[in-house]
Amino acid sequence: MIYTCTLNTAIDMFIEMEDFLPDKVNRSIYDEFQPNGKGVNISIILNKLGTPSTALGYIAGFSGHYIQDELKKMGINTDFTEVDGVTRINGFVKSNQGEYKIVNSGPEITDIKIDELLNKIAGFTKEDVLFVSGSLPKGVEPSILVAIAKHAADIGFRLILDISHPILSELVHYQPYLIKPNDEELQNLFPEDNLDSEQAIIHAARKLLDKGCQNILVSMGGQGAYFVNKESTLYCPAPKGEVVNTACAGDTTLATFYITLQTNTAEAALKKAVAAGSSTAFRSGLTDFEDVEDLMKDLNVKTLTV
Repeated sequence: MIYTCTLNTAIDMFIEMEDFLPDKVNRSIYDEFQPNGKGVNISIILNKLGTPSTALGYIAGFSGHYIQDELKKMGINTDFTEVDGVTRINGFVKSNQGEYKIVNSGPEITDIKIDELLNKIAGFTKEDVLFVSGSLPKGVEPSILVAIAKHAADIGFRLILDISHPILSELVHYQPYLIKPNDEELQNLFPEDNLDSEQAIIHAARKLLDKGCQNILVSMGGQGAYFVNKESTLYCPAPKGEVVNTACAGDTTLATFYITLQTNTAEAALKKAVAAGSSTAFRSGLTDFEDVEDLMKDLNVKTLTV
């Protein structure tokens, strides 16, 4: 079974208006609500690719139930841990004055609820896969990520990490199956290095391999992505297009890459993943994959020898 874990779930509210002015009643011309959180996005993408998963993490109040209900409508299994409070609602406003992003902190998680989630993960088997993605909510220390990594190492299930917290540098010792830092997050892992070249990026990724990580996918936004493991070093540029929303592109890239890799070469997985991530970036929501084949046509994956 594939599981996704979103410690800090959210509803994303997208609003478009002509003008967004102070001291005025600003009326929208478009609005959309989406269940969100990086692990939630991964479950949705996996579902679009025909792969079932179970979404774990924390939800609270009416907004948390909205996320759970929306996922169930899509046919996605959930096993969320309910906590007191209200799951955060984030606002994204687009107007003639610019774009505004309002991100809230969400409910506080108690030690009892932390243990409840960890006990679920402790019951996994070596055949399971766990994606852990996103930020930490209030009340949750990065030690929860260490505990999850220890469970993965002890039980033998595949752990896939997409987190921005600097504790990632410690988690690689537990030999996660795959990590997906973006270029900024990779730089933060190696503050003493200047990762301003392809050679430097590859060198940093190989350092993570030496520390124990099995596979590394480095997302570079509009510049594409690198994939590095002990057998391959690959690069795929991103297709050209008008970027609408980059918030969920990395989640799309990661989910698509992992699933495609299970039945295809790393080259094929990287190509499809970059195209799918770009497809998401070119629209307000997650890709429907209808344009992914066309986006792949002009992409050439390069094998690097640096």
